[in-house]
Amino acid sequence: MMTQSDSTVPTRSVAEFVALMALMTSIVALSTDAMLPALPIIGSDLGVEFANDNQLVISAFFLGLAVGQIFFGPASDSIGRKSAISIGFAIFAAGCVLSIVATDFNTMLAGRVLQGIGAAGPRTVAVALVRDQYAGRAMARIMSFVMTVFILVPIVAPLLGQGILYVGNWQGIFFLFLALAVVAFLWLTIRQPETLSRDKRHRFSLGRIGGAVIEVCSTRMAIGAALAAGAIFSAMIGYLTSSQQIFQDAYGVGNLFPVFFAVLAVAIGVASIVNARLVMRLGMQKLTVWSLSALTVMSAVFFVIAMSFGGVPPLWSFMLYGLPTFFCMGVLFGNLNAMAMEPLGHIAGVGSAVVASLTGFISLIIGSSIGRSYDGTVLPLVGGYGVLAAVALVLVIWVGGGRASQ
Repeated sequence: MMTQSDSTVPTRSVAEFVALMALMTSIVALSTDAMLPALPIIGSDLGVEFANDNQLVISAFFLGLAVGQIFFGPASDSIGRKSAISIGFAIFAAGCVLSIVATDFNTMLAGRVLQGIGAAGPRTVAVALVRDQYAGRAMARIMSFVMTVFILVPIVAPLLGQGILYVGNWQGIFFLFLALAVVAFLWLTIRQPETLSRDKRHRFSLGRIGGAVIEVCSTRMAIGAALAAGAIFSAMIGYLTSSQQIFQDAYGVGNLFPVFFAVLAVAIGVASIVNARLVMRLGMQKLTVWSLSALTVMSAVFFVIAMSFGGVPPLWSFMLYGLPTFFCMGVLFGNLNAMAMEPLGHIAGVGSAVVASLTGFISLIIGSSIGRSYDGTVLPLVGGYGVLAAVALVLVIWVGGGRASQ
């Protein structure tokens, strides 16, 4: 249970806790999804020659995120959860300012890397905050509720970005990031009690990080679930980096892109709600295996269909494939993370950092490759989903040997 030994602020309700965790973790989704409608404009203003290079605005953020996550977890074990998150918000704000004043693409990418490093604070430590207070299926349930609120961001973020572009310029999107970071920081400071008392903190050391890496890599459930999560997030990054080109270039939907993006995002939100209800009864592993199996089969079938249309099947068929695909993704996100963290409660901070950083680097490398393979068709994306889901399925089955009740 939560301790308030380091704080005198009132205990907040579970609903408020979920809302705050969702806001802090949504900084990541907002910082990617709201940028999507602006990518061609940013590239044009900053002198980008090749359209696929615009995807680097997204990839640079995930690079910073992967780097930052390895440090913020251990830092939160040393200086407390709230202090670590606050530092992250400060770095994120600095990155926003740098992007706002950018006059060349390299400066923009530097600002995006800083934003990613900063966002790693609330993103990583929020998981540790949850793990401080919940475990097993209860943690999976809380994470599903967080995802339910969190999913509103992918639904509305591209619409927000598009709306800002209607009334202003792309710099306004970064001003929005900055304002929300300030709100989240103040909410955290005023309302959230510290969950890690001083007597439970550990001195920050690279040796402890190395030890956590060894423990994660030698713990079957942790490493298997982390690798599976890396595979699934790779597919998601592949979609995020190429979705603007798929919808606006391949399908020509124009300014309706945020609407189609939002429709698919709704499927993830619905899945998170369903998962929160089912995980306590059926368990994390069973739901994960079912979702990965469905995702593998659907992607294989649709890949063949897409090939028969020269790689660009009708838009209605792509959406029909996308809805159940993203439903499966919504089931997987919370469960895989909870499975990876389940045996790491005694090193929640550094453990969440290692898991998040590992999945981040895997997804950055593979996901960016999928995105940059965009060739005017949906084949690289659909094929990537199928292969990565199959790999994740093998890993989860390996993890679940004798643990199907989890």
